[in-house]
Amino acid sequence: MKKDFMFSSESVTEGHPDKLCDQISDAIVDKFLQKDPYSHVIAECAVATALVFIAARFESDAVVDFTKIARKVIEQVGYDEPDFNAKTCSIITSVQELQSSSYRYWDARKLADDEIELIPATDQVTVFGFACNQTPALMPLPIWLAHQLARRLTTVRHEKILPYIAPDGKTQVGIEYRDRKPHRIHSISILASKKSNFTSDKNDDKTLQQEVKEMIIDHVFAEEKIQPDAKTRIFIDFNQHFAIGGPSVHSGLTGRKNAIDTYGEYSRHSGAALSGKDPTRIDRVGAYAARYAAKNVVAAGLAEECEVQLTYSMGLARPVSIQVETFGTGKISDEEITMLLEKNVDFRLAGIIKKFNLRLLPAISKGGYYRKLAVYGHVGRTDLGTVPWEETDIVTALLG
Repeated sequence: MKKDFMFSSESVTEGHPDKLCDQISDAIVDKFLQKDPYSHVIAECAVATALVFIAARFESDAVVDFTKIARKVIEQVGYDEPDFNAKTCSIITSVQELQSSSYRYWDARKLADDEIELIPATDQVTVFGFACNQTPALMPLPIWLAHQLARRLTTVRHEKILPYIAPDGKTQVGIEYRDRKPHRIHSISILASKKSNFTSDKNDDKTLQQEVKEMIIDHVFAEEKIQPDAKTRIFIDFNQHFAIGGPSVHSGLTGRKNAIDTYGEYSRHSGAALSGKDPTRIDRVGAYAARYAAKNVVAAGLAEECEVQLTYSMGLARPVSIQVETFGTGKISDEEITMLLEKNVDFRLAGIIKKFNLRLLPAISKGGYYRKLAVYGHVGRTDLGTVPWEETDIVTALLG
């Protein structure tokens, strides 16, 4: 296993077309669950120039206006260019209402253990959860910093600190590791799109880059332990090929940013999309349970790094395989950690829903819940208050 290496992760802003699709999909999920917490729904979205396409299958007592939700998300994100905006874009829907069944009306909070055992996963998937001690949130440093930069890039736009910035943007951070620990900042990249009505002469490029460095990069790194140094490569570009960015120049699709949603490729992740699915989909909530398990292992000091792998088969309540890898950093064996997790974490579908109260989160959270996860990561979130799978409430139990 390599000890010294360089690793980079990227993030994108809420206006990136793929993330716009994720937000529309999860806003639809939120609305269904707010009106009927027993809803089953899968919503997928694609965007291109002046066009939004929504495909959804659902089983619910709720009545949801897909077009209204999409336009509201587009408006809130900030798209107001002639080529793509909330008022004039065409929205096409392909919606299928499934036959209602009594099976879905179960309340995980009221189920006894033997009843939880009777509710199987309805899909087959292998999911991963990861945690490490590189940041206070127990996330890998590259994706953590990339998210902070992307979030700040959005903040300076919304607060009109840099009013010429458009919704679409990308960030990337490269970290040099020594002995598998972050050593220095290798590189920082920010690609920002500009509003079409913003004009400047060529001599202004350096001014814009300096403003971005001061308002975004310097602001994000002000409290970080590892600072950019004289050799750190900083790349700030406003003149990339997509100019104003957004769906008018590059298309978007739900579920195409799995690495950004999870660990920035520092750890493995499932190929399944996280957004656009209600909590009865194990390929979504299983990833949350795996993160919860891995984070508690690291928080307990049982390992410096921990990856938890769960494999589910259709028709079975429990995962058919639970594997732990601590990459040589474990204080006890990986097999012992696996046994501790099997004893203290309920990895069954209904058990996960019960533990995290997943069906009711959109109703009890102002402005919905799952849409907020669709940007800047489904894991490692410290900006959303209480995120159930980020809690470290079984540390004592793991330590015995």
